[in-house]
Amino acid sequence: MVAMQGCALLDGPPQPAAPADGDALPSPAAGASAPASTLPRDAEGRLPRLEIRAPSDLRALLEQHLDLARAMRLPDAASVDPAEWTRLIEAAPAQARELARVLGRFSAQVSVEVGPDMEEPAAPTPAATAPGPSTATASQAVPDTRQAIAVTRVVLKVQAGPKARVRRLALDVQGELGSAADQGDEQAREVRDRLRSSWGLPEGSDFTNAAWGDAKTAVIAQLRAAGYLSATWSGTSAQVETDGRSVRLFLVLDSGPLYRAGDIEVTGLVHHDLAQVRGLAGFTTGQALTEARLIAYQERLQKTGLFDQVSVAVVPAQASAAAAPVQVRLQESTLQSATFSVGYTSNVGPKATVEHRYRRVLGWPLTSRVKLGWAASEQTIDGELSTYLDTRFERRLLGLVVKRETDDAEIVLSQRWRLGLAHDTTADEWLNFIEAERARECDANASGVGFHCEDLNALSLNRHRIWRRVDSVLLPTDGYSAQLQLGAGATDGNDSNPGPFGRLYGRVIGYWPTGRNWYLQGKLEAGQVLRRTGLQVPDSQLFRAGGDDSVRGYAYRSLAPLSDSGTVRGGTVLWTGSLEIARPFTRETPAFWWAAFVDAGRAADHWTDADPAWGYGLGVRWRSPVGPLKLDWAWGQELGHARLHLNIGIAF
Repeated sequence: MVAMQGCALLDGPPQPAAPADGDALPSPAAGASAPASTLPRDAEGRLPRLEIRAPSDLRALLEQHLDLARAMRLPDAASVDPAEWTRLIEAAPAQARELARVLGRFSAQVSVEVGPDMEEPAAPTPAATAPGPSTATASQAVPDTRQAIAVTRVVLKVQAGPKARVRRLALDVQGELGSAADQGDEQAREVRDRLRSSWGLPEGSDFTNAAWGDAKTAVIAQLRAAGYLSATWSGTSAQVETDGRSVRLFLVLDSGPLYRAGDIEVTGLVHHDLAQVRGLAGFTTGQALTEARLIAYQERLQKTGLFDQVSVAVVPAQASAAAAPVQVRLQESTLQSATFSVGYTSNVGPKATVEHRYRRVLGWPLTSRVKLGWAASEQTIDGELSTYLDTRFERRLLGLVVKRETDDAEIVLSQRWRLGLAHDTTADEWLNFIEAERARECDANASGVGFHCEDLNALSLNRHRIWRRVDSVLLPTDGYSAQLQLGAGATDGNDSNPGPFGRLYGRVIGYWPTGRNWYLQGKLEAGQVLRRTGLQVPDSQLFRAGGDDSVRGYAYRSLAPLSDSGTVRGGTVLWTGSLEIARPFTRETPAFWWAAFVDAGRAADHWTDADPAWGYGLGVRWRSPVGPLKLDWAWGQELGHARLHLNIGIAF
């Protein structure tokens, strides 16, 4: 710490002692005394009153941490003797000045006034007179003989003065980072410049104790994320000018050595290959062990689906920084597993699924997944065989989906083969694939028997992409996610000539915390199938709206054009939008929310026919550890009645 003439010195503004409410207060000093008459109390033992006159931010701090204020909140405050009250009052100005310094107010002036305050006692209760032979029942007035009672009032006046501002900042970086930057290392210079430019208390900003601590913590975290795991402060000083209006900051940062990758030490492997686990690292020996590289390595291992628990860490030890061992601790998942789940949604009603996973098929580095799903209106077989995830987060896959969908007027049976390359990370996903589809689409009679069937075949090239920038993938409240689907191919049917088609679809969802525990969510989606007039494409390529995750207040997939026979069919254009605001019911139940929403949209054959169908209502949410469970009551304006939407499921 550098002493400068005419300056008060602070090694980080001192944080005044502020014990939690209910902690024992210090006892008065030995021999301390004050005449009891200085704090008169009436026969009912009324306590002194405290009035704090200060700016709102400082007043809140004083009310919480000032010993005098805390004493008045004690359950046994009435038993505190007058001498102790006098001691607390005398100590209040010095404590208030220290608390003001926490908020960067170094020139605060504090005074205390103690005097009587008059309190009106409770009004007397009127006495009722008993009815007599010559009087009616009435209340007899009682003379008001009340007298004002004197209690002590303590007024703490704080002239806070201006907030101190940072007048000068000196941030010196030493250690390996400083030496490398001085010698012209471009990467080191970028790290050093980024530290200085992102410093949380630049010149001209208001100085507070909290901001001072946060700024120093952020610099250390940023430097350790860059691979300097032993970074620490060699010295820090905040020098306050004598007028209390400005602060000069001096900091010396020791980066320590840059940690570079050495051997990868893996524990917990039983069935899977050590070389494969090491190969997913994404970095080589000698590369800097940045936080981003370690997180990416851990994420790759988690994304393989082969492990129940994954930990990737480096133990900071400067002696081994040049070749720091990377410790990988794993707990393998069972080679084969089966999951059974039941649930209910308003879209398809009761449903059940069985899923089997095989994580090393016949000893090969392949995984398989087979999922059987049943609901009254939808039955599905979904299978996939894929390679393990590689260092680029990519895997090759072969998939088959067989689905049967029914409603009151239509039966659709489809088989879809898919061969592709997938990229899986938490923030970004994409899938490039070629797909062959065969579908039979039939009208259904009242008995559920199909007739007037049409066979369709399609072959297409597709690219799907997902971006996630959210605070939580499972329960997001801030950020956005976006999805884009592009496809092009050819189709042929027994009722139409073959021809080309294209398909575009996009969706974006935004999440905004608006303060005071209010959260806003908005969604917009749109799609279009490009084809010549009369060309038939499979129903899976077309669009329908309505249902739980679309336009609430309407039945599942019901907002779509009608066929010549009056049945709902897929449309070639789609748009829907939704806006929802929600908040927890109470602070004590943060997982249980209520929500209000409005939805709109429709699928059609032409944009001019896509007039919005409106739905709006209220709902409740349980933000469970496995995802949100929703119950919504929605009014469908076009139908003129309400509909419940429920989505719940349990896995075994």
